[in-house]
Amino acid sequence: MNLISLGGSELRVTPVCLGTMTFGEQVDQAGAHALLDRAVERGVNFIDTAEMYAVPARRETYGATERIIGEWFQARPGMRERVVLATKVAGPSRNMDWVRNGSADLTAAEIVQACDDSLQRLRTDHIDLYQIHWPNRNVPMFGALYFDPTKDRAYSSIHEQLEAMARLVRAGKVRCIGLSNETPYGVCEFVRVAEQHGLPRIASVQNPYALVSRSLDNGLDESLYRHGVSLLAYSPLAFGALTGKYDDVGLDTPGQQPGRLAIFESMKQQRWGRPEALEAARQYNALARAHGLTPTRMALAFCYTSWRVASTIIGVTTRAQLDENLDAWGTQLAPELLAQIDAIRWKLRDPAQ
Repeated sequence: MNLISLGGSELRVTPVCLGTMTFGEQVDQAGAHALLDRAVERGVNFIDTAEMYAVPARRETYGATERIIGEWFQARPGMRERVVLATKVAGPSRNMDWVRNGSADLTAAEIVQACDDSLQRLRTDHIDLYQIHWPNRNVPMFGALYFDPTKDRAYSSIHEQLEAMARLVRAGKVRCIGLSNETPYGVCEFVRVAEQHGLPRIASVQNPYALVSRSLDNGLDESLYRHGVSLLAYSPLAFGALTGKYDDVGLDTPGQQPGRLAIFESMKQQRWGRPEALEAARQYNALARAHGLTPTRMALAFCYTSWRVASTIIGVTTRAQLDENLDAWGTQLAPELLAQIDAIRWKLRDPAQ
């Protein structure tokens, strides 16, 4: 894998990134360290985490993933310099009163404090890519479809948030900044305010992108392209639905390798577990098999080869899964297969948006 630049930043990363939200919940510290070791051995130099991980978010595991990564750095001298480390500050409270006492805002002071806390857990003096996990303003996200202006409220401005990021960059605590779960408006406004006031410019946006969730193709992709902002695609396998593991057994019979959708009741109610999303996944998975591909290989190749995607974030719980995901790199999808993928999307439009 050749290294690619994130946006206009100095960061050079592999086009596959190891996501770590399972570390501290489904994967213990020893297992997580083994996966991190294997990813680096296979050539991955990009690791993504967040202050609120592990997932599903719980008071007991808040910050656990960052601590596990920090222990990995501590146990392997020189490793920190070999990887590009990304983490995220949580947005306003989503019923998580253990994060900043359930603050309904994300102020400049809170961003700075959250960064300092992450640095301590990660046992490092800097974060390469610091991202706002979800918008501070009223915006539909995590499966919501419609913007509702009646839900608007007072919140810290984009300008204030960028001022906080600038303070962190000047202090050497953060190299580059990014967003997550953003909209076209948000991307354009962050770019506009940064350029108008000489503040740090976002290098990337981390949003869902998968066969069953392609709303990004209808507007956000143009915003990213025209502003030179890189996409970090998360959930390319739709929480396992695009591996085929739920095709025959459903979510209530998890089988030999249960995934998050089967293990955690709260996740069955999320977008990836919707009946229509699972039905769309079955159709994509059947299409992959008809073309001699595993569902995993086709779903990942779709992201790996998209012009929209700079780096694809993979989440795994076993070495076998990690190797399978990395082995899919280099797979090319024939034009006729891509046309058939689009035909399914035309019928079943982004059910896990």
